[in-house]
This record gives sequence, C-alpha cells and structure tokens, in this order.
Amino acid sequence: MKLTRRKFLNLGIKGVVLISAGNSIQTFANSSKLQGKNLNIALRFAIASDGHYGQMGIQYESFHLDTINWINAEKDTSTLDFTFINGDLVHDDPKWVPELRAQFNKLKTPWYVSRGNHDKMDPASWEKEWGMPLNYSFIKNDTAFLVLDTSNEQGQYVCPNPAWAEQELKKLSAYKNLFVFMHITPFKWTQNGIACPQITELFEKQANLKAIFHGHDHDQDSFKEMNGKYYFFDSHIAGNWGTPYRGYRIVELSDTGDILTYQVNPTEGKKMNTTSI
Repeated sequence: MKLTRRKFLNLGIKGVVLISAGNSIQTFANSSKLQGKNLNIALRFAIASDGHYGQMGIQYESFHLDTINWINAEKDTSTLDFTFINGDLVHDDPKWVPELRAQFNKLKTPWYVSRGNHDKMDPASWEKEWGMPLNYSFIKNDTAFLVLDTSNEQGQYVCPNPAWAEQELKKLSAYKNLFVFMHITPFKWTQNGIACPQITELFEKQANLKAIFHGHDHDQDSFKEMNGKYYFFDSHIAGNWGTPYRGYRIVELSDTGDILTYQVNPTEGKKMNTTSI
C-alpha cells in the first residue's frame, strides 16, 4: 500500500506497520519480519504515556507496576534500548513526582519523559525533578530523537516553540533517522488535538523525520498520515478513559533503515494497530 503526499489517511488496521526508507507503508501480521535473518535490529524502544499517577478512582500504582513489568519483560526476551514516557505522568499534582520517579527507576532500560497537560510543573521544577529539560534532543545508536513540549504550568494546550524546534531540527538533519516525541498532536484531527501549522510545516520539510509519537488521546492507538509524515498514538497506561485495554508501543529500526512499529495489548498478548476516531 503506497501512501502519497498531500493525502490524509485515517487507517484502521490490525497487525504491525513497516515504514520503509522510501516513505511507503506495508502491513504485516507478524513482527518477526524485522527480526528475520536479513533484517537485523539496530534499535528497539518502547513508548507509553498517560499514566496519570495519583488520579483518584483508578488503580494507578498497580497499573504502573504492570507497565513496568511488561516493558522489563520486553527487555528480558528481546533487546530494548530505552523507554519513553510521553506525557501526563502525574495527574494535576506534582507532589506525586518523587514517588513516580522511583517507579520508573525500576525499569531495566534508560528512560526519558515529556511533559503533558496534567503534569503542571514550571520549567525549573520539571528539570530539577526529572533531570531533563522540557525541550531537548538525544542520540541513540546513531539515531536522533527530539522532544517537544506541548503544555505549560497551567495545563493549557500549547504548540511547541517553532524557533527552537527549527534550530534543533537543523542540528539533527545530519542523522539518517529522526523521531519526534510530543504529548499533544499538532492537528485538530482528534477531539483533543490542536492546530500547530508552524510545527507541521517544519516536519514536512525535514527529510530524515520518520515518525512523530503522541500520547494525550487515550482512545487512539494507531496512526495518521499527513503530507508524507506519520503520527502515531499509544493508548494509555492508566487514566479513567480511553481504549478498553492499557498498552504501549514498540518501535524497531533495522540496520537497513526499515522501521517496524506495533501497539501491544499485553493483557491479551496481542500486537495490534487499530485506530478509532
């Protein structure tokens, strides 16, 4: 299935998604395609979001323990280079951060975070507590990652800083593959998205940008395509609404440049990628 530019696709598919270096997408029923003899994994990472630690009325402690166990099992049974938690780490009260940070430290992988609208921390407090700024980039196995902030201390939805993003994207253009993490999607194609045309125009011009990953929309666990760029969602860790399962996303990058990503429903042992708008 070839996806052309200037075309928006809302796809509901089961299986996994392979993004090739040529910006085409194929669906497979089995993720072992990337793990075959001819495709060696160069990088593999997990993405989860929306744990809402501290939210009343949900079992946030046990839900996080489940997630940590699931991701650690991924590390034990295969390779896993890092874990990214893509926003809404706590629920409206930063007092939960030290306790949650201790939970994340139980992960067997390095981990990174972004701020969501429910995290409600000022930049200085965020960096002090989490040990990383609100906007930053990092490199893993010669692959670039960019983290863009989409909220503020009041919990408002905001677009990332376009001037900073443009400057950082230029710095990262030398890498073959680039991925972006940002909590809120920059299109109004979901109920909770916001329109950020300055950011999406930068994305469209960035040749090495392979995918953008979002949390925020708990009821989304698949992807959308706009102008040749792919925007993925990963359901939710916890929270009181969303998909009927709690899950996470796995991304695998092969040494040939192919990218395999799938959503995991761990309670049912399923790899899935379905989108409901």
